[in-house]
Amino acid sequence: MAVRKQVFELMHPNAAGIDIGSASHFVAVPADRDDEAVREFKSFTEDLMAMADWLERCGIETIAMESTGVFWIPVFELLESRGFTVFLVNARHVKNVSGRKSDVLDCQWLQQLMSFGLLSGAFRPGEDICVLRALSRQRDMLIDCQARHVQHMQKALTQMNLQLANVITDIVGKTGQQIIRAIVAGERDPVKLAAFRDHRIHASEAEIAKSLRGTWRDEHLFALSQALRLFDTYQERIGECDERLAQALAKLARHDEVPEPNKRKGRAKNAPNFDIRTALFQACGVDLTRIDAIDVSTALKVIAEVGTDLSKFKTVKHFCSWLGLCPGTKISGGKRLSGASKRCANRLTQALKLAATGLLRSRSALGAYFRRLAGRMDKPKAIKAAAHKLARLIYTMLTKGTEYVDQGQDYYEQRYRIRVLANLSKKAASLGFQLQPVVTPEAA
Repeated sequence: MAVRKQVFELMHPNAAGIDIGSASHFVAVPADRDDEAVREFKSFTEDLMAMADWLERCGIETIAMESTGVFWIPVFELLESRGFTVFLVNARHVKNVSGRKSDVLDCQWLQQLMSFGLLSGAFRPGEDICVLRALSRQRDMLIDCQARHVQHMQKALTQMNLQLANVITDIVGKTGQQIIRAIVAGERDPVKLAAFRDHRIHASEAEIAKSLRGTWRDEHLFALSQALRLFDTYQERIGECDERLAQALAKLARHDEVPEPNKRKGRAKNAPNFDIRTALFQACGVDLTRIDAIDVSTALKVIAEVGTDLSKFKTVKHFCSWLGLCPGTKISGGKRLSGASKRCANRLTQALKLAATGLLRSRSALGAYFRRLAGRMDKPKAIKAAAHKLARLIYTMLTKGTEYVDQGQDYYEQRYRIRVLANLSKKAASLGFQLQPVVTPEAA
């Protein structure tokens, strides 16, 4: 029997490959386009313009480049503005041929793979969403830096044996901030400091006053004051970032409606200081916070990372696969070797997993779903499965414009009971038996 040999077709004859570097970039074009098919260009703007001019003279239409650090961003933006179709590929997915490895071989290998259509570009949202994403990531970085100085304040308090963190949950909450600012201002009386207690604090004033008897050493007070100033500095920078976020979301507004009040959820911690729920609703037309465990911060992360238009993902399965939440399909010889999901450093994936952990004590249908999964598998797998469920709901809402309605825990449990009884009845019938309900005296 003759075996037909697969032949790769030339899908992109006008393709080029670029090996991205910090100081210079190596560019390869088809050998028949120029006497010097591989050229090196420095990373300066003038050299990048010369590179774009050379690619135009060579008749290049499609370009593949590696996503190396952040060095690819200026090249990508420049070439895209000049009308080229640019594919950003993962460096891990582009394996070079065995043997010597060099920048020249890498760009030639990229050009060859792109010519035969063997490379697929990474997802990159539109320009407006890229601006929103940059601001959102900048804000996350500022919050992380601010959290380090909260730890510095707690360390200074502990070194003075001020056990404030043992009686209140958050030392930068309303009560904690008033006490710390009074300490930095010079107050040392534990009773007066404990008087700043908010009525929502479980600890009594006597317990707080007992925790505020310490050594009051000057060097630790100095460290506390500096950490507080740095905390305030980052708080101001976060406020400036919130203003830019509000402006970016205002440009994305496509709807004039206002979402209905959601009394189930209060203000999320570290949420922007403006009405971000309304801004997100006017941008995408649906209220993502209606989904249990999705607060305004997670909804902002969704819009900032993928935008409101998910048409680049053909189906919900493609979207979940991009997030790394789908089961793996490692099969050899007809046997499934592993079902583990692929490793993914997606920021949205981490946000959805963090949101899924909040379903443990939820009285919603999603909460019942998560508890059922956690009861029959380890918790990390249950969190990933719940995050997968959240991703499917988000995709459906953004693509179809439908609102999410929570049916409640009782509805889910009843549906689950019906499915279990149907499976048991089918199994019993296959074995020649019939299920009969047990009538208890209480039921009679």
